[in-house]
Amino acid sequence: MKLICIGRNYTEHIKELENEKPSSPVLFLKPDTAILLKKQPFFIPDFSEDVHHEVEVLVKINRVGKHIDKKFAHKYYNEIGLGIDFTARDLQAQLKAKGLPWEKAKAFDGAAVVGNWLSVDTVKNVNDINFSLQNNNSIVQQGNTSHMLWKIDELIEYVSKYFTLKIGDIIFTGTPSGVGKVVANDKLKGFIEDKEMFSITVK
Repeated sequence: MKLICIGRNYTEHIKELENEKPSSPVLFLKPDTAILLKKQPFFIPDFSEDVHHEVEVLVKINRVGKHIDKKFAHKYYNEIGLGIDFTARDLQAQLKAKGLPWEKAKAFDGAAVVGNWLSVDTVKNVNDINFSLQNNNSIVQQGNTSHMLWKIDELIEYVSKYFTLKIGDIIFTGTPSGVGKVVANDKLKGFIEDKEMFSITVK
């Protein structure tokens, strides 16, 4: 299985990092070794002094597909979730400045939090989901999937042009504004609407 991540999918997040608005989705991958093991803390890696949280709605693929038309994309998932794309921002900036790939800053061990899953049948509209991240019981990020530049079905259509989607693959759909640095002893909790989807401690 693979983790397919979407960058720059919320306008306000693009602004806060002073990036250019893309004309098509920005794609990058994380290996399955990036997934933080259940009930394990997130350990800040020793190669970064500026790791940021990025909360994201997740989509789990439930069938194999290639060149999926947007109008059929909804058939390729029946669960959504919430997670964190941890980013070594200082390392990412160094790599971007040299025109190099981001993987060392995005795909390191533990860099992907995958929380609990919800059946799409329990969600009124996947394109109108409120979600948020708390750090030490204070909301630091909140968003709604209606604000995505490219909605979930559009992302599935786009991603499947380049990568065959397989059962168990997870799409990280992008983060809203409010990304920020984590430090030791932070307690991060993610919510879809009022449902807690994950809770982790930073070490």
